[in-house]
Amino acid sequence: MKKNLLALLFAFTVINIFGQTPTLPTPVETNNATLAISDALTTKTISPVKKVPLDEALILIYDYDGTLFTFDLESETIAWTVKATDSHTEMCANGVTLIDGVIYASFINGEIFAIDNQTGSIFWKSRIGNSTDQIVLKDQIPIIKDGKLFITSQNGTIYALNTKDGSLLWKYKLDTTNNDIPVLVFDNKVFTQSGNFLYSFEANTGKLIYQKDFAETMHGKPVTDGENVFVTNEKNVLFALSPNNPDILWQFKFDENQHNVKERILCKDKKIYFAAQGPEVSSVYAVDSKTGTQLWKTDFKGDTIEYIIEESDNIWGYTRKAKLFQLDITNGEIAAETKLTTQPISNFEFPVDESLFYYSDAALIQFDLKTKDENEVYLRTSIKDNAYSAYLKIIRQ
Repeated sequence: MKKNLLALLFAFTVINIFGQTPTLPTPVETNNATLAISDALTTKTISPVKKVPLDEALILIYDYDGTLFTFDLESETIAWTVKATDSHTEMCANGVTLIDGVIYASFINGEIFAIDNQTGSIFWKSRIGNSTDQIVLKDQIPIIKDGKLFITSQNGTIYALNTKDGSLLWKYKLDTTNNDIPVLVFDNKVFTQSGNFLYSFEANTGKLIYQKDFAETMHGKPVTDGENVFVTNEKNVLFALSPNNPDILWQFKFDENQHNVKERILCKDKKIYFAAQGPEVSSVYAVDSKTGTQLWKTDFKGDTIEYIIEESDNIWGYTRKAKLFQLDITNGEIAAETKLTTQPISNFEFPVDESLFYYSDAALIQFDLKTKDENEVYLRTSIKDNAYSAYLKIIRQ
């Protein structure tokens, strides 16, 4: 087992000054509610965004203390580090998106950066509000499509930013404030949930297409099979909707003792896969996206599924009790299970070899799928109690 003890010396440029809110054209049919000062967005462009070649020796680590850095897997050194300007607590709670060699990262204090993957230099920085004692962005991954970045905030607003300079294109006040699910962009439309509602907007203008009231809290990530949109409520119902109108095409009820799908949902080949949590049993389901028919179900008794992802026609995931599992996507049969000695707190990233990366409270782990070894690639110098989450991204095509 390889253990590389590295001192985490954070060298970074302090980011401090923001420009004024730009004058913007009013989107068609936006919400007329007066926006509080915390809804304002300020932007500072440092240099023009450009396409950057990828440094494929790097893996990006968004550490659970809120530090964003890249680790060189060849030299086993930290390449660069970026931090938010200010933050009242050490916390990651967000993810990143990599497009054309530019990393778009969101921070809990409301900042969003566009970063050169090779050097860590910042192209632009935008900030939602000016709070230094509240969480503004939580469980967000910047969603990017056609030169626009979409994100929802804890101030109850969805934003569309220009990826070239971080300027505001449009914004819309949602039904509730605590919005902590990434949006879906599909068919030139943006879908997001808030309170009891699912919203559909024109991606270019922010025009509201529909606002569907489900009479119950919608707390699931919207996904698509390329034709329709699927979303769960906070309880035990999966809904299928048309992208153009709020008609419910079908609904699927899973175990009434299960709930809380949130981001544990994905689509592939006209099938929906999701994990639902329960007090005694958590389950992974496969449902036909055309009919809403259950195809298979795999139970995990006495444990709670924390994460799932599809990779190479398998469903991978881990549980609260540090069980790593691999399911055959065709029938849900358990292809492999391993009781880990380290508890994952991040997403999985799969390199080209027979392994996967995850982050624990103590280290970046490379798990060998053949030998089942948990190799410590990067070791933190300290361990924090109750780490919320971390995020990984291999720098590659």
